[in-house]
Amino acid sequence: MIAQDKAVAIQYTVKDETGTQVDTSEGRGPLWYLHGHSNIIPGLEKALEGLQEGDDFSAEVPAEEAYGEHREELVQRVPMEAFQGVEKVEIGMVFNAQTDGGPLQVAVTDVEEDTVVVDGNHPLAGKALAFNGKIETVRDASSEELEHGHVHEGDNAH
Repeated sequence: MIAQDKAVAIQYTVKDETGTQVDTSEGRGPLWYLHGHSNIIPGLEKALEGLQEGDDFSAEVPAEEAYGEHREELVQRVPMEAFQGVEKVEIGMVFNAQTDGGPLQVAVTDVEEDTVVVDGNHPLAGKALAFNGKIETVRDASSEELEHGHVHEGDNAH
């Protein structure tokens, strides 16, 4: 049964609130995670608690228990000069920015003549997510996995 300190492998598909598929384990093998160690979003971890190997699952996860609400303060207008050395700044490009809170990955959402709009929110921030899948494996985590805080197995182990 899925509980604290269990190593778990799931097959899953996730869709946003419009029904658009945003991720799947199909074709990549299961996602391995260590239960109770914040390896996956909180709402999905709560929904999987108590399930067993072989169980199918579906979970509706609100934005605040997924990637958080969209935070407007993470959207900023930056002078084009900040992108020196970049030949052409285009929408969708991702950069690592240094902020007062440390490094932050930002995506370009708009490009104007001398200003670039960047967004430091996760692309799924502010979105409710719907997960469907199957529990493939539930086992005790090894002492090394517990010490490291993640599973040491499978292509998608975190």
